[in-house]
Amino acid sequence: MSTHGTTAAPAARKRTPLATRLARAASGGLVRVFLLVVAVFWLVPTAGLLLSSLREPEDLAESGWWTVLTEPAQLTVDSYSRLLDNASITESLWNTVLIAVPTTVLVVVIGSLAGYAFAWLEFPGRDWWFLGVVGLLVVPVQVALLPIARLFGDVGLFGSVAGVVLFHVGFGLPFAVFLLRNFFAEIPRELLEAARLDGAGELRLFTRVVMPLGGPAIASLGIFQFLWVWNDMLVALIFTDASNQPITVALQTQVRQFGNNVDILAPGAFISMVIPLAVFFAFQRQFVSGVMAGAVK
Repeated sequence: MSTHGTTAAPAARKRTPLATRLARAASGGLVRVFLLVVAVFWLVPTAGLLLSSLREPEDLAESGWWTVLTEPAQLTVDSYSRLLDNASITESLWNTVLIAVPTTVLVVVIGSLAGYAFAWLEFPGRDWWFLGVVGLLVVPVQVALLPIARLFGDVGLFGSVAGVVLFHVGFGLPFAVFLLRNFFAEIPRELLEAARLDGAGELRLFTRVVMPLGGPAIASLGIFQFLWVWNDMLVALIFTDASNQPITVALQTQVRQFGNNVDILAPGAFISMVIPLAVFFAFQRQFVSGVMAGAVK
């Protein structure tokens, strides 16, 4: 009886998945303290930028942002008032929204349709087409900047918001199709066949069955795409002009022209950073669900 019990215990430990054992090890108190310290250090630049944006230029020139902790009277919102009076910054924020939101929507919609087609529809050369999409993942953005700039110049899109949106959509779709195709392919075939037997067409099957099941993956893709486009400066710097530049290019222009106007740069940089952070934290549950669903599959 005792021999059987001793042999059963190691077998039970062997059957425990590696991910489960790692999760148990990572739940210790020492690991939590370490992660808390890392999180604090990661948030220090953000807190410093926020406090700098709430100080007057004279205070910024005399001392560091940490002096606010002992002299809270330095805090003021005058810098944000001046920021709202700066037409180039406010217009650039709106331009960033006009670039990031349509790009994210187009990539998610087109990527979802293409991912469903590659996963569940039969058409000639499907595997070869998907292989071509996967091959596009390794194409660096820098290689296509000059050729596409010339193409956009010939068709009248260079220097416009539409040109930037099309560029981001083109380079965002390969990853979107690859991600969603692999996620949709894991949906049980029996579930789709049951919906077809009930009379559902492909469009209804896509909108009523596939899209709800793929919600976490689609939300994760949307967050990634929005953050990438919002924080982009290289593409916007090349494909936009002074009338429709996003916030990243506008702040870079302010630094080049007026290197000491920290009262405009600090609040502008904080707003540029806090909006994508707010989007991420607002959809973090869907993001974590998508990542965990992909890990389980």
